[in-house]
Amino acid sequence: MEENELSTFRERWKQELKKNTKTSCKDKEGYFGHPSKDSSSLHQSASFWEKQSNAAQQSQQTPKDQPQYLSIAEGLLDGRSSPLLDRIEQERTRRRRAPDSEALNTDAPHKKVNKCQKLLEQFLQDLNEMNDIPFFDVELPYELALKIFYFLGRTDLGRCAQVSKSWKVLAEDEVLWHRLCLEEGYHNGASISDSPCWKSTLRDCRNTESMVKSNWKNRVGSIRHLQFELGKVLCDVSSCAGLVIAGYTSGDVCLWDTLHWDKSYLRPTHFIRNETPAPYVSHVRVNKTVATAAYENGCVDVWSTETGLEPIHQYQHLQRVHALDLSPDSPVLVSASGPDVRVDSPDEQSYWRSPCLIQLPKPVDGVFVVPGRRDFPLVTAWAGESVYLLDSRRNEEQEPRVLHSVYGHPVTCVEVSPGRAALGIKGSGWAMSDGGNKIQVYSLETSQCELTVGNSAGNFTCVDLRDSHPHLLVCGNKDRRVRVFDLRTGSSVISLYAHHMGVTTIQADDWKIVSGGGEGLVCVWEMRIRAKLWEMHNRHPVRHIQFNSSSLVTANVPNEKNPRGACITDDDLTAHRRYRGLICHYDFSMDSSTPDHVLPICRSNYTESSGYNYNIGLAMPYDVLKIT
Repeated sequence: MEENELSTFRERWKQELKKNTKTSCKDKEGYFGHPSKDSSSLHQSASFWEKQSNAAQQSQQTPKDQPQYLSIAEGLLDGRSSPLLDRIEQERTRRRRAPDSEALNTDAPHKKVNKCQKLLEQFLQDLNEMNDIPFFDVELPYELALKIFYFLGRTDLGRCAQVSKSWKVLAEDEVLWHRLCLEEGYHNGASISDSPCWKSTLRDCRNTESMVKSNWKNRVGSIRHLQFELGKVLCDVSSCAGLVIAGYTSGDVCLWDTLHWDKSYLRPTHFIRNETPAPYVSHVRVNKTVATAAYENGCVDVWSTETGLEPIHQYQHLQRVHALDLSPDSPVLVSASGPDVRVDSPDEQSYWRSPCLIQLPKPVDGVFVVPGRRDFPLVTAWAGESVYLLDSRRNEEQEPRVLHSVYGHPVTCVEVSPGRAALGIKGSGWAMSDGGNKIQVYSLETSQCELTVGNSAGNFTCVDLRDSHPHLLVCGNKDRRVRVFDLRTGSSVISLYAHHMGVTTIQADDWKIVSGGGEGLVCVWEMRIRAKLWEMHNRHPVRHIQFNSSSLVTANVPNEKNPRGACITDDDLTAHRRYRGLICHYDFSMDSSTPDHVLPICRSNYTESSGYNYNIGLAMPYDVLKIT
């Protein structure tokens, strides 16, 4: 039944085609015997197919006045396969033999066509000429193709390298992988000639980062205690770029290079003068190029971390130095003694100058150098309930620029980034009805408050704005909690119960938080799962935490600088290490397959039978059971 209907349909269509063939000659002429516009366009559109089918018409001829598309339709109605595939193959063979030859000629007379029709025919011809050869080998220069691949990521480049040999050469170009390596933060400042294969370099860096991250979570690594036997009680610690500096009550200053494990003793000015007794070290700071220390007698020494052990710069305050800070990006030193703030930096001839000396209305509690490369140093200082933004270029007649000042709201902590400043504001007296203590975020450019977060009962003791995620603010409080706020919405996203005696210092990155408490506990937190990964405990409060991708430096600084011994008459039994404080350096770049590099977090004893998920190291030799 279906075959009869198909045959009837074919016969009916054949009759209609014959009628159209008889009337085609009449339609080609318009009024007054001239060719009409519609017929000309129809002939132009059909001429393209006529040129390509001229070679295949030897076996199957069609009338001269019959259009080519009619013969194709008749072939389909008769049940024959389409001759287009054979014609295209013949046309490709002809182009390989004579690539520069002209198109096949026809008997039809040349007719004038407009520009749009020429472009259409050229476009159809270009489509027909496309073959299996990649278009980059035929159409585009190598530089232009490389520019297109420049917008692809490493996953897309890997997929493109599997298309063909020519695409593989483009996808593995050193320029592309050098750019990807720099964009992901590896080998900053390196040139393209520094590595023979940047693709392998990026792969090795990513594998190392993944291994280090796993070691952080599983507390796999090595630990070293940075001890200075000649010193007494630890006073202050600072670290930057693999350098760790520590000051002691004996007036000694020690510098460690954790990259090469070199220890050097920095000779202070009072040691050269043979001053006795030696003043205590109150503050120490270090960056990549210089190290500095301030003493109880108001003296400030500056050393170079590269040239030698003698001070390269020294100056004296009239009283004790209450605050000290060093820029992490440049050798800019800021010190505060009483209400005076002094800024020192080297000039173009490397001579240290003091371009700025500012006096504030109240004694200064702390100072910070705003990070970032600038033509002039920018300093943030706070005193009481006021926070000032100091410009080293200002004249003595100009008043300091006030960033924040609210009567009855003392500032408890400050943290600055290149564009913002976060202030911990204490709510006291009548201000407790407003929700308690808060953190206000100011813009350094406009000096306007952008956001106010937090409403806790305890004072905010530390804030991390410089190292954390750009949209997150991590802070610690005396109420024993670590909080994370979203700067875009102002809401609290994470609240962790961390330390029993309040949080003293904190630092965070894009996935973890490291906090220190007054009880001497160092905790590592995972922000995504909001859980504690591991913890380490020492005797004294944690006053310093600094970590990078593969290492962690912590310092437990005692509150008591003059501990009493067992005898009432003996006030100097600080030789025992438990009174000195402790500096720990953790290295997580070790291979996790080595069982010897497990941090000694838990030790077995006689009261606990197991240590749940911790790695247990047996403390007594007879705890090891031998099977006989």
